[in-house]
Amino acid sequence: MYLFVSILILIVCVLLGLIVLVQNPKGGGLAANFTGAGSQFMGVRQTADFLEKATWTLSVALLVLALTATMVIPRGSVDTSQQDTELKKQIEDFTKNAPAPVDFQTPPGKKEAQQQGGNK
Repeated sequence: MYLFVSILILIVCVLLGLIVLVQNPKGGGLAANFTGAGSQFMGVRQTADFLEKATWTLSVALLVLALTATMVIPRGSVDTSQQDTELKKQIEDFTKNAPAPVDFQTPPGKKEAQQQGGNK
């Protein structure tokens, strides 16, 4: 179900993008092509109305599909105790193989002098 809703969202997004790109903010665009003598059946005003209604319809459809997608997200029931034990095991493995911590507060020359003085 989630995959189906996701595909519908992608289709609506593409259609909405195409409808918006067809429109011209100054009243031109696709509506300007219907200004000739053959525009008696579907005039310029009806084309602009159609594009505006299509934009609003697709916007509302996108909103509804997005809300629907959040409701149908697959939520598997995972045993958290097993996840915790796996995480603890990974942490223990890492700490066993981790290098020794580096002392950044003692300058390098002083540290070597301390080690040589301690060996004597």
